[in-house]
Amino acid sequence: MLNIDLNAHVRGESIFINDIPAPVNTVYLTVFYSPEAHGRIKQIITKEAEKIPGVKGIFTAKDIPGRNQVGGIIFDEELLAEGEVNYIGQPVAVVAAVSYSIARNARDKIKIEIEKLSVIIDPREAYEAGKLIISPKVFSCGDTGSAWKDCDVIVDGKAETGSQEHIYMETQSAVAYPVENGGIRILSSTQAPTSVQRAAAEILGIPMNKVEVDVPRIGGGFGGKEDQANSWAALAALVSFKLKCPAKLVLPRNEDITVTGKRHPYTSDFKIGLNKEGKILAYEVVFYQNAGAAADLSPAILDRTLFHAANCYFIPNLKATGLCCRTNVPPNTAFRGFGGPQAMFVIEAAIYKAAEVMGIDPLVIQQKNLLKEGDQFHFGQKAINCTARNCWQSLDSGFNLKAVTNSIKEFNIANPLLKKGMAVMPVCFGISFTNTFMNQASVLVHVYSDGSIGISSAAVEMGQGINSKLRQIASKTLSVDIERLKVESSNTTRVANTSPTAASSSTDLNGKALIISCNILLDRILKSVKADLKLKENSFLELRDEQVLSNGVPTGLTWEEIIRAAFFKRVNLSAQAQYATPGIYFDQETSKGNAFSYHVYGAAIIEATLDCITGIYKIDSVKVVHDFGKSFSLQTDLGQAEGGIVQGLGWMTIEDILYDMSGKIITDSLSNYKIPDIHFVPDEMKIIPLEDSNNPSGIFNSKAIGEPPLMYGIGAFFAIENAMKAFRPGMNTILTAPLTPERVLLALYSKI
Repeated sequence: MLNIDLNAHVRGESIFINDIPAPVNTVYLTVFYSPEAHGRIKQIITKEAEKIPGVKGIFTAKDIPGRNQVGGIIFDEELLAEGEVNYIGQPVAVVAAVSYSIARNARDKIKIEIEKLSVIIDPREAYEAGKLIISPKVFSCGDTGSAWKDCDVIVDGKAETGSQEHIYMETQSAVAYPVENGGIRILSSTQAPTSVQRAAAEILGIPMNKVEVDVPRIGGGFGGKEDQANSWAALAALVSFKLKCPAKLVLPRNEDITVTGKRHPYTSDFKIGLNKEGKILAYEVVFYQNAGAAADLSPAILDRTLFHAANCYFIPNLKATGLCCRTNVPPNTAFRGFGGPQAMFVIEAAIYKAAEVMGIDPLVIQQKNLLKEGDQFHFGQKAINCTARNCWQSLDSGFNLKAVTNSIKEFNIANPLLKKGMAVMPVCFGISFTNTFMNQASVLVHVYSDGSIGISSAAVEMGQGINSKLRQIASKTLSVDIERLKVESSNTTRVANTSPTAASSSTDLNGKALIISCNILLDRILKSVKADLKLKENSFLELRDEQVLSNGVPTGLTWEEIIRAAFFKRVNLSAQAQYATPGIYFDQETSKGNAFSYHVYGAAIIEATLDCITGIYKIDSVKVVHDFGKSFSLQTDLGQAEGGIVQGLGWMTIEDILYDMSGKIITDSLSNYKIPDIHFVPDEMKIIPLEDSNNPSGIFNSKAIGEPPLMYGIGAFFAIENAMKAFRPGMNTILTAPLTPERVLLALYSKI
C-alpha cells in the first residue's frame, strides 16, 4: 500500500508549519548567534537594534523567566548564552519584529564583545585536555589481554568517519501562541513533542500541562529534530510568552546548516587478532566521539556505538571503549543509525586491513565470523532468530558472489585506466531505544457515531509513512475499510509522555499500543452486539470485512449499524492503551543485559567503477538481501530501504563537512556541501526480502526498517578502495571516510 501522503506531497497540498497562515499580530523571529567558537561574553549591545521601527523586542538570557536550560540527558546547554559562548552559531539573543526582513536588519545592528578563549575542534585533542562530557564507557566480553597470545595475526590501525548534514526538506521551524491562563501552544517541526513540551516549560517556568505541542507533520528529520528542535520551539515560546502574541521562527537553510548539530564524526583506534583460518579471536577499539559543545544526545549515541562494535560478527574477546569528547562546534546529535554506523565502519576497516595483511579476500573473514543462532553479543544478549548467515547465503545464491568477483577481474584486466571494485556489507542492527524507559507508547482511538475512526498516537509523520502503517494496523485489527481511518496530528494534550519518533521503533511501539486500543474497542462493541442478539456467552462473535459473524455465520449486521447501536446504548467508543516493550533491560553498571527487542539482519553487494585519471567514481549497483520479517507494507519498506542506502552511500563518499581551525563551518550551503542527487544514485538497486523470516516481536511479524539499510552504504567505501587497489596494488590503505574523489586522487598518486 502506498503512503497516504504521497498524492498531497506531489501536488504541493501537504501542510507544513510554514504553510499555515500566520495569525494577526504575529511577530517574526531571527536569532543573533555567537561569532566566536569560544570566549567570555563581556557585553551585548542592543540599543541601535531596538530603535529600528517594527522591532517589538530583543531578548537575552536575562529575559528568561524560568531556567535557562534545554539540555536533555545532561543540563549543560543554555537556550541563550550567558557568561560564555562555546561554538560559532550559539544563540545569544532573539529578535522579534513585524517581518523577517526587519528582524534580520535589527540583528545586524547587535554588537557583542567577547574575550576569546582557546578553541578545540578535534576530539583527540579534547580528550588530551580532559574535556569529556561523561566518564569513559567500556563494553567488553572475554579477556582480550590474554587472547592476543593465541592470535596468528594481529593488526592495528586508525579509522575515521566524518560528519553528515541532515538536509531535511523543512528547516527547523516553530510557531508559538499564547493561550488563556498563562499557557502556550506550540506548533513544532519536531520528532519529539514531549521533549519540546518539557524544554518550553522549563524555559518559561510553568508546568508541562500549560504547554501544548502539536506536530501536524514534519518535512524530514533523520534524527536532526529529535532533540535539536527544542531550542527553536523554546525561543518561539519565550517571545510569545513575553509579548503575549504569536511568534514564528523558521531558519533559513544556510543558518540551519551553520548552527545545528550533525552526525558525530569519530576517530577510532582498533586492534584485531585472528587465527590463520581467519577466525577473529580478539578485538579492541577506542572510539573518540566528537560530541560538540554540549551533550545533546551524545551519551546515548555513544552507547549505541558500543552496542554495535562487533556489527554482525561473533567475537569471543572484545573490549570497546567510548570517549564522549567536548569540542567547540555545534552540539552533534542523532542521525539515522544513531552511532551504529560509526562502529560498523571501524570493525569493517579492521577486517579489511587484516585481510590485506593475510593476503585473503575480506569476504573470507566476514563469512567465517558471522553470528549464528544462540551466539552471545558482547553485552550479554543472545542472538535469537538470527538470520545473519541466511542473508549471506541468500545473497550469494541470488547474485553469485564468485561470478561478480570474476567479472570484475576480467574488466580490470581489459581496462588499464578504469577499475572496478566490489565489497560485501553484512549488517546487524538492534531495535529498541537503548534507554529502557523510552520503550513505551500510548495511543488514543475514537470511533465516531457514523463509524469513522480517529487515531492519536505519539508517532510523528515525517515522510517515512508511519501514518499509512497505523491505518493499515487499525484496519486489519478492526477489520474495517482503511478509508474509515484518519490519523490525527501528534499532540501532547491528546497523548502525553511520548518517546521520540526515532530508533526505528515507532511503528512497533505505537502499532502495538494501537492494536491493544482497537481490541479493547472490539471487545466492548461485540459484547454489546451479543447482548442485543441475545446470544449465549460461549457464542463466538467476530467482525470480518465490516460484517458481524456469529460462529462463522453472517448476522446481517454491519459496522455502521453496530456502532450506531452502541452509541445509543452509551457504550464507550473511545479507548486509550499503553504498550511497553517486554523483556528488555540493561544494567549500566555491568554493561550487560537484553538491550534490544530483536535485531535486523541483511547483506549487500556494492559495485563501483573508478576513473583512475580523475579520481571520480560511480556506484554501479547495490544488491541486497534484507530481513524485513513479514512486511505488511512492502512498498513503504522498500522506499525506506532505498532512501537509507543512498543516504549511507552519500555519508561514505561525497558528503564532507569541514570546519576551519577557528571553529567556523566551511561547508555551510548546498553550493559547497554535496549530497546525493538523481545522477549519484546507482544504476541498479535490487532489494530482495529474505524468505521465511519471522519476527514474533514485531507488528504482524514484521521488522523495523528506518535505520538498518543505511549501513549497507558502508560497503561503497571498500568497493572504491578495492578499485583503487586494482589500479595501484601497493598504495597505502585509506581508512578515512568520506572517500571523496579528491581523497581518492591524492591517494592514487601519493608516494608510498
